[in-house]
Amino acid sequence: MVMSRDQNAGRSLNTKTDNRSFKRVEQFKYLGKTLTNQNSIQEEIKSRVKSGKACYHLVQNLLPSSFLSKNIKIKTHGTTILAIALYGCETWSLTLREERRLSVSEKRVLRRMFGPKRDEVTQECRKLHSEELNDLYCIVRVIKSRKMRWAGSVAHMGERRGVYRVLVGKPEGKKLLGRPRRRWEDNIKMDLQKVGWRAWTGSIWLRIGTGGGHLITR
Repeated sequence: MVMSRDQNAGRSLNTKTDNRSFKRVEQFKYLGKTLTNQNSIQEEIKSRVKSGKACYHLVQNLLPSSFLSKNIKIKTHGTTILAIALYGCETWSLTLREERRLSVSEKRVLRRMFGPKRDEVTQECRKLHSEELNDLYCIVRVIKSRKMRWAGSVAHMGERRGVYRVLVGKPEGKKLLGRPRRRWEDNIKMDLQKVGWRAWTGSIWLRIGTGGGHLITR
């Protein structure tokens, strides 16, 4: 597989070794993740959402039961469905479009799990509102938390580790014209700013709070 923004790059070429020919492909599975020649996360998101739905169908007769408490439903949901749906989410570079897709899929499962709610005023059953579902579980918030935790682990690794060199390394060459894609590092910077962290350089985090500045290095 040739990874390039040019969709026609290497499409007609095959790799030959030891009298064997390997066909060029546009995507394939590696260690459970879907890799594409456009380095797009959309196919991986689709695959994870599909796997999460398949997992829910296996326990769909159990989770909606009224005999289970809310805490048990949430824990079962996290250890079964989300364990599959969020596999490798620490490396995702999400856009608002992917966040909405994940959120819609998650809310659909939560509504089936907890069923309708009786309105205190009209005494009629209604679907749970989005705000109520976010209080129960927010899949986007969980993903961001896992990504920041993974970023902290990588930042504490030494320079001998390849993953750390990839994180702090700067690729050579000129940038293409147009708006660049949102990178994983861009996601981390935005998420850190929302929780009060003002700077991120890969190995140094700077936090400015009411009690002064805090410098945390690896």
